[in-house]
Amino acid sequence: MAPRKSSNPGPTARYYAQNPKARKKKAATDKKVNARPSQKAKRAELAAWRRKNGLMGRGGPDGSHGKDGSIKRESPKKNRARKGLR
Repeated sequence: MAPRKSSNPGPTARYYAQNPKARKKKAATDKKVNARPSQKAKRAELAAWRRKNGLMGRGGPDGSHGKDGSIKRESPKKNRARKGLR
C-alpha cells in the first residue's frame, strides 16, 4: 500500500512536486543509495523492530535510530526531515 499524500507537505516535498527534473534525479540517487548493503541491513533491522512492536503493515510511527544506537518511535515527518533543510 502506498503512503497517503500529506495534507501539509514539508518544504522538500513541495520542491520535488514542483520540479519534475529534480525529482527524477533524486529518484536515481535514492535508487543507488537504497541498493547499498548497509542500507539493506538498516531496513531489515527496522522492519524487525516494527514487527516486534506490532507496527508492521499498519502505518503509524517510524522506528528512529538514536545516537546511542537504540530505536524509538517517532513521527515519520519529524524522523525523515531531520537532515533536510535547516
